[in-house]
Amino acid sequence: MDHRAGSLPMPPSWPARIRALAAGELTPATPKPSATVVLLRDGGSAAGAGPQAYLLRRRTSMAFAGGMYAYPGGGVDPRDAEADLRWAGPTPAEWAQRLGTDVSAAQAVVCAAVRETFEEAGVLLAGPDAETMAEPRDWSVERAALEAHELSFGEFLSKHGLVLRSDLLGAWARWTTPAFEERRFDTWFFVAAMPAGQDAAAHVGEADEVAWLSPTEAVEGYEAGRIGMLPPTVTVLRELLPAGSAAEALAAAEHRVISPVLGQAEVAGDRMTVRWSGYEELTIDGEFPA
Repeated sequence: MDHRAGSLPMPPSWPARIRALAAGELTPATPKPSATVVLLRDGGSAAGAGPQAYLLRRRTSMAFAGGMYAYPGGGVDPRDAEADLRWAGPTPAEWAQRLGTDVSAAQAVVCAAVRETFEEAGVLLAGPDAETMAEPRDWSVERAALEAHELSFGEFLSKHGLVLRSDLLGAWARWTTPAFEERRFDTWFFVAAMPAGQDAAAHVGEADEVAWLSPTEAVEGYEAGRIGMLPPTVTVLRELLPAGSAAEALAAAEHRVISPVLGQAEVAGDRMTVRWSGYEELTIDGEFPA
């Protein structure tokens, strides 16, 4: 198979699925609503390199994106939409307008972003009121209960007298997995600064490695083939390159337009092209005989 210069490699499972979708032989899976958070911290990078992002390398045994670096995140829990959550910062109605969805879905997405960051990274974007943060402590039992779905995030907040601090999140992007993928996600990306006094987990169950990397380091590692990342992950890091600090990234988030980005495939004989509108650097193109 010959790839046009500058194009990315085609994942091995894609050609057959792209061909089946084009022939009307594949029914696209329904994307699962999800949220992920780019945790940023200052002070760990070389001068001028900007803040560092917290990245997890997913275990190679995982069905989706095994071996790839990703941010803490996961699927929406339906209970997040229904709960009477203790809430600070922009309201679910304001988030609905920002995220381009309805109020119930917006509440669930923002809650999922905070909950998944707590479950996976151990970083809690919540506090006893709208101005302060929760005191650092060992939350391992609560995190395990949340991950096992034995406890909803609303129940956790209520039990510990905490409010979700939605003001600590900045909406950055929304990416939807292409229709030909077996597992599909409709994912909202957020940025957040590491709260003072908290530490992110050094070991995560779904990951075999965690790393704090500046966007420059991560993008250079990706381009050199040392770091595997899915298109949305590396694109967000590229977009964060101008940010000199976590605060600058959060300020930039306020001006981001949040609209779905969806990869589309074209088939012309043996040639296949996958494009993400507005992101030509992600184009995958080449000859893939049946």
